[in-house]
Amino acid sequence: MDNNTYAMRPGQGRLTSLDALRGFDMFFIMGGAGLLAALAKWFPCSFTEELAHQMGHVEWHGLTHHDTIFPLFLFIAGISFPFSLSKQRAAGRSEGSIHWKVVSRGLMLVLLGMIYNGLLGLNFEDFRYASVLARIGLAWMFAALIFIHTGWKARALITTVLLVGYWLVAGFIPAPDADGADIFSAQGSMVGYVDRMWLPGRVLYGNIDPEGLLGIVPAIGTALLGMFCGEWVKCDKEELTGGKKVLCMVVAGVVLLAVGLLWSQVFPINKKMWTSTFVLVVGAYSVLMFALFYYIIDVRACKWWTPFFTVIGMNSITIYLGQRFINFSYTADRLFGGLVHKLPEASQEFFSSAAYIAVCWLFLYFLYRKRVFLKV
Repeated sequence: MDNNTYAMRPGQGRLTSLDALRGFDMFFIMGGAGLLAALAKWFPCSFTEELAHQMGHVEWHGLTHHDTIFPLFLFIAGISFPFSLSKQRAAGRSEGSIHWKVVSRGLMLVLLGMIYNGLLGLNFEDFRYASVLARIGLAWMFAALIFIHTGWKARALITTVLLVGYWLVAGFIPAPDADGADIFSAQGSMVGYVDRMWLPGRVLYGNIDPEGLLGIVPAIGTALLGMFCGEWVKCDKEELTGGKKVLCMVVAGVVLLAVGLLWSQVFPINKKMWTSTFVLVVGAYSVLMFALFYYIIDVRACKWWTPFFTVIGMNSITIYLGQRFINFSYTADRLFGGLVHKLPEASQEFFSSAAYIAVCWLFLYFLYRKRVFLKV
């Protein structure tokens, strides 16, 4: 979600770290994962091969870096909301209009996700309604509504109830049609069963959809964790320096990681099921990454390296959708293909990936210079 007017601190301007982190996250979707995988083919060794492994999703239980991209994006959207809400209220917007904006944004992301999946092809017989954007939109929307109506203690309780309640359902109630399958498998889990029974359209893997219905519940927790983080950074108490905020975020990240890893002994870390342990472990990664970016960029004011990521981060939805509808590969080949084919064969895939990233980035840079941003 592009929250280009959201990440503001009263009297201090934009949270550059948030734009940069969003851009860093989207870089891997914009070809960064392919670039590192190609590097492993060019220079095969244990280090590059591990990098390449991290650029793919795990089949079921477990976690790689690529599994963090989606939840980190949702977490970042959560960070932005306390700033947005404060700004809207300061501008005198009514509570009704704020609620409408939250709901309409959530539903718009659902619609964009359907368009991404091919809605305009009008092939409804095999159409998939679930999507990454729908999961982001609905989880963020419900989390935002909770944030508007509760204080931090109630939010903490609600987050706990969501995650524990999800565990009690997913970990102790087998699917009625499990046929002896493990309760934490696609066929045996209640998560997959709900998708098979009530998710409209095509279920991506047949017996479970990674962006299905029941997984929205813990995903709300992911968004709420981001909102806790955003509210903390937004706090303008004089004694809370940037360094103290970073330290508290690091401590929170360590606690989330410890709880998530301990809990994973009985509730596996699983992205496709979006398990509560997945929420906590990736939440730890997310808060630690934000703490790092916030400390370097906003506290230490070391910003010289951020423009590359900021250009991506300020139009993240644009490049996500753009790659679906614009043939950047064709343009990259037309511009750089001749040169790439003159290079040693072992390096060609790497430089082809780099050319693709360059074309995508230049497209976003053009929009950035023209101040054109897709806001949802």
